[in-house]
Amino acid sequence: MSASGSPRPHTTWLKSLSPRWPSASPNLSMISASSSFELLGRNELLQASESSGIDASVPYPEGTTIDWHREEAAEREWKRTLHSQRGLRGALAPIADSSKMWLVIVLTGVGIGVAGAWLDVLVRWLGDLREGRCAYGFFYNQVACCSGLDPGEVCTEWKTWSEYLHVSSILGQSLLQAWVYIALAVIFAGSAAVLVITYAPYAFHTGIPEIKAILRGYVFDAFLSPWTLFIKALGLALAVASGLSLGKEGPLVHVSCCMAFLLSRIFKVKQNESQKRKLLAAAAAAGVSVAFGSPLGGVLFGLEELDTFAFSNENDVMWRGFVTSVIAAVTLQYMDPFGTSKLVLFEVSGTVSGTWRAFELIPWMLLAVVGGVVGSFLIRLNAAAAVYRRNSSIYDWPVLEVVSFAALTGAICYLVVFLRAQTSELVANLFQECDVTKGDYHGLCNPTALWHNVFLLILTAVVKVGLTAWTFGMMIPAGIFLPTIAIGACFGRAVGLLTQGLQRAYPSAVIFSSCPPDATIRCISPGFYAVVGAAAMLGGVTRMTVSLVVIMFELTGALSHVLPIMISVVVSKWVADALGRDGIYTVWIAMRRYPWLPPDEYRDQGQTAAQIVKPASDIVVLRDGSPPTLGELLAFVRRYHFHGFPVVAGDEDVLVGFVVREKLRIYLERLVTEDVDGALTEAQRWTFIKAAAAADNELVNLAPLLDEAVLQLRKDVPLQLVVNMFQKMNLRHVLFSQEGKLTGLVTKTDIVWLLTAHSPHTGQLAGDTIDQ
Repeated sequence: MSASGSPRPHTTWLKSLSPRWPSASPNLSMISASSSFELLGRNELLQASESSGIDASVPYPEGTTIDWHREEAAEREWKRTLHSQRGLRGALAPIADSSKMWLVIVLTGVGIGVAGAWLDVLVRWLGDLREGRCAYGFFYNQVACCSGLDPGEVCTEWKTWSEYLHVSSILGQSLLQAWVYIALAVIFAGSAAVLVITYAPYAFHTGIPEIKAILRGYVFDAFLSPWTLFIKALGLALAVASGLSLGKEGPLVHVSCCMAFLLSRIFKVKQNESQKRKLLAAAAAAGVSVAFGSPLGGVLFGLEELDTFAFSNENDVMWRGFVTSVIAAVTLQYMDPFGTSKLVLFEVSGTVSGTWRAFELIPWMLLAVVGGVVGSFLIRLNAAAAVYRRNSSIYDWPVLEVVSFAALTGAICYLVVFLRAQTSELVANLFQECDVTKGDYHGLCNPTALWHNVFLLILTAVVKVGLTAWTFGMMIPAGIFLPTIAIGACFGRAVGLLTQGLQRAYPSAVIFSSCPPDATIRCISPGFYAVVGAAAMLGGVTRMTVSLVVIMFELTGALSHVLPIMISVVVSKWVADALGRDGIYTVWIAMRRYPWLPPDEYRDQGQTAAQIVKPASDIVVLRDGSPPTLGELLAFVRRYHFHGFPVVAGDEDVLVGFVVREKLRIYLERLVTEDVDGALTEAQRWTFIKAAAAADNELVNLAPLLDEAVLQLRKDVPLQLVVNMFQKMNLRHVLFSQEGKLTGLVTKTDIVWLLTAHSPHTGQLAGDTIDQ
């Protein structure tokens, strides 16, 4: 089997189907004498490749994984070539090469900043259009229409549809508002689904699981196409404006990566697969920077969630990500889409008091536990919904599903005042503290409506859990960050109101002795409880830690409250990990069977590598000199579609090396094509053994085609060591040998299945994507 062949769940590896040709291998003593089962040195391979016309840059088929060692070697060789040139050309070539890369990075930051700003404007206008319009301009949203008013002044320029159409009866007003609200939701969501299914199927969902897999070596260029970029951005605006329980934050990472990929093609940046992934890592950081207005959070998100530590030079990746994030944030700040000088709509800097009391740790710990429990429940509910959708008739009618669920969501949300508003507006108001100079958001600051508000907030959170679990997976662009934040903010605000009500009812209680004696001075800030609840919920769903704390800090600006946020995130992750160790993105990667290795440390129970090694008898191997001719060898290579073949010699399977199938096929086809008499070439004999080729001039030497570096281990090494090597060295396969004889093979796919076998839904959505 190949080093990156497609996994076949619940099936054993097939035995070798290669025909047993008559032995044409040289004497084994010649193999031992020449040590030809050891691979060629790097310089020898390059010289042999140049002399024999071997193509060193074999493209990777879509759906496979890259060879990191080959790509990093190609990058080193490219840089050496640039610096080896003499004169002015040699001085300018490295600068020109680096300048192209930095030009793409700068333009990506500017581009995603502009795109994020216009998406904010478009989403807000389309969302407000569901409730009314501006009297003096159709293309003004509610904020722009009512700008310039004094605090507390009523806006008369914004008209609901019933007011604009002069409907006077109460029943008529209610029916008209509900009909327009639901109808536009259906139109927006349906349009997004049609665009995705018709023009860019890979534009659906969040895109972060795929980006994580791509950054770890998965080849999926179709996921970064220009059409995917355009449809993802437009469909995202329509989907968010429809009122479905989704957000635009996660998909902006996908949009940013598509933009960087397109710009690198436009400016013809010379890059291999490794360099391309470093560029995508920087673009992903910029996407988070724009989504949350958090440049530092974007860089840390790349390091923690996207695992950019896996790159050989993570400092270079972090520096590029930092520059791209800063440029994106500056561009968004300059665009100022809402005229508020804020990076995002729900920034709450300066609204939280500078002190907090020790007794508040009790409700905050409660929120952390709730965030972990509900977050883990949401992951399981979402996975179950996705598997049910895949195995039911709903899967065959994606547009109908989106339209029907948009109508259901609109009908439910219109009945609950906190659900009716756009999610970003809801979060912004839940984060805000009560202020007499500002309006009261639907009575949220009314102390006499305490239980009414608590009930509505909990109801909103519970309904959003159900809506989000089903929505996150439909054939539309959808992120889960904002709905998760909204759920946590609702729980947090409810607990904050209860704590505040308890303190006001019993101000002289011992537990509240640290509060100011003056009742007019606020002791408890329910708005910050919403922040803590949001951080805890987001931690329970995504399992982010450091990057999450930084993102929440940059959103709130509450330097004195970083410690409570850290505590809530830590406790939330502990609780969620106890109920299920995988976050939402890891679960989706496992369900789609992407070749991605979790960075978490694996500990065996005393097992050795023999537990997962495919024995040599079950592997399709290439026996040196058998089949005997190049024509038969070419037919053999075309017959199988594995990544490559272990090469053995003699009846005792002495290991010679490993050859990549595509490299071998291209070379053989080139030999046959370039020869005037193809029949003569096809009849030639061949060998992978350098000494044998030197001893017999009639043998075609294929030794330069062998991989430069193939790791060889013994079956009795600890299983944990094998897993760690795959994780930290980005390996595709490891060969196992004993006394020079091939005994087995382990591929990256085997390790992926080992690390994801605990998930109950592993591989159940793999049919939705191209085969790995």
